[in-house]
Amino acid sequence: MKEAQIHVDRCSPGFWRATFDHPPINLIDPGTIRELEALVSELEADPHVCVVVFDSADREFFLAHYDVLVDKAATAAMPPGRTGLHPWLDVLYRLSAAPAISVAAIRGRARGAGSEFALACDIRFGSREHCTLGQFEVGVGAVPGGGPMARLARLVGRGRALEIVVGAQDFPGELAAQYGYINRAVADDELDEFVEAFARRLSDFDKRAIAEVKRLIDGPTQPGFAELDAGMKAYLASAARPDTRKRIEIALAAGLQQRGGVEFGLGHYVGAAEQATHSAARTTPPAERSELFRIVEPYGDG
Repeated sequence: MKEAQIHVDRCSPGFWRATFDHPPINLIDPGTIRELEALVSELEADPHVCVVVFDSADREFFLAHYDVLVDKAATAAMPPGRTGLHPWLDVLYRLSAAPAISVAAIRGRARGAGSEFALACDIRFGSREHCTLGQFEVGVGAVPGGGPMARLARLVGRGRALEIVVGAQDFPGELAAQYGYINRAVADDELDEFVEAFARRLSDFDKRAIAEVKRLIDGPTQPGFAELDAGMKAYLASAARPDTRKRIEIALAAGLQQRGGVEFGLGHYVGAAEQATHSAARTTPPAERSELFRIVEPYGDG
């Protein structure tokens, strides 16, 4: 039997902790989506849980991104979730709407679908020194599919949402907090204690009041089904384009989805790789181009 990717600790009736543990770098795949769907279903049905904290067993990766090696046709063909949306969108929407508070305790990197998951959580706290978020998809020619445009525009405003998504850069914890991408950046050695205290405080409150507050806040802030569905369709179409597939092949050859320089500095990589691609297209044989991107150095340690 395949090992679970998410370990759930029901610390008390009102407080649960869900820990991502999917080596080597916490990639998201259909199995992750299925486990999240089962967990969200429990959150929707449990009469006592007030708060769930999501964290990671890997200090360098909260959730890396969606696994680009998963067959795109298989991803597109996954049966809809309860809402009628694609199962990834279904999980994110239902998590945001669940009658319990979801808290992302982000230590390490959360990019692409990992960022989309964090944005779907009600509250995001990040390590000041070791938190990196980003939507890198435009840097490889794709449109993000899990609703970050809709959620970021509501959180940080139109201009900053465009900067984050179109710029495809990495945002360290301190800057992410300044923008409103996360609620606040907490010193790394204080993050666990801070999140624990916050969650236990909420777990003692009245669940009905929490659920009602969430419902009222969701009214003006939760993206609609049509808005989310349009983003997923744009992602699937853009990911299938030959140019996008080629960019991803080059990134895989350079080290994408491996524990190393590309993944450590992915926001930097996609910008440097795009510039190198235009230069190499004029001067370098195609078979040699992927070697140009192996020298990209990571910056920071997330």
